[in-house]
Amino acid sequence: MTFAYHDAHNHLQDEWLAPHLDKIADQLTALPLSAAVVNGTCEDDWARVSELSRRFPWVVPSFGLHPWDAGNRSPDWLEKFSAVLAAHPKAGVGEIGLDRWILERARPDDPRLAGLRRAPLDEQIDVLNAQLELAAKDNRAATIHCLDAWGALDKVLRRAKLPTRGFLLHAYSGPTEMVRGFAERGAYFSFNGSFLDEKKTRHRDTFKNIPRDRLLVETDAPAMPLPQPWRTYKLPPSPTGQPINHPGNIEAAYAGLAAVLDLSVEALAAQVEVNFTRFFGR
Repeated sequence: MTFAYHDAHNHLQDEWLAPHLDKIADQLTALPLSAAVVNGTCEDDWARVSELSRRFPWVVPSFGLHPWDAGNRSPDWLEKFSAVLAAHPKAGVGEIGLDRWILERARPDDPRLAGLRRAPLDEQIDVLNAQLELAAKDNRAATIHCLDAWGALDKVLRRAKLPTRGFLLHAYSGPTEMVRGFAERGAYFSFNGSFLDEKKTRHRDTFKNIPRDRLLVETDAPAMPLPQPWRTYKLPPSPTGQPINHPGNIEAAYAGLAAVLDLSVEALAAQVEVNFTRFFGR
């Protein structure tokens, strides 16, 4: 093999991965993995992201306040956020974004949302705008999450000042007809291995319409596990019984997307490396 993998979005700092971290790191090095963007989501995990970036040379740190965590932010969160960015001049901003799913479709007893105050959409928009402003000021790579709020996100992106290098719509699941408009404003789009589920035909078809120079690949590990047949790397389930996605499944995500696009894995990897380097600066 003459190429290395690039994971545009994961959460290596997550406590679910902590017991397995040394083994995971060895497996990722053996793949080989060239780079992985590790996204902080709340004030409490920014220090862990920072530590991982010091420990592993392939970690690209990114810091953000996720819309799921926006409702529990501290009064001085923005000052803390500005400080952590100042301490990491090459870090990205993310994971940030909008999520209407937690407000309208999530189960009240969903264990992933236990203890979280679900910020209303207007509050999420304020938090997103504050973070986009800082990303634009320093031209940092911004990684955006969106669920069930594509119209609202489109309005934000039309009005906000954005980083000149663009922004990433991670695990893009929005409408195909919105791809062109997002791309014109600088969007990159990352394919998630969970889209290989046979029921997610629409997601795979959308990626046939993504401009090749805006294409990235991600795991979102430990979230968004791949369908069972695609899980070449496996971890024990979480204490609540939820499956845990191993970051090594970036290999399967590449293979799956290459099949969707009728490309060789080598050709896809070459394009993704160019895109990843242009956007994240690695």
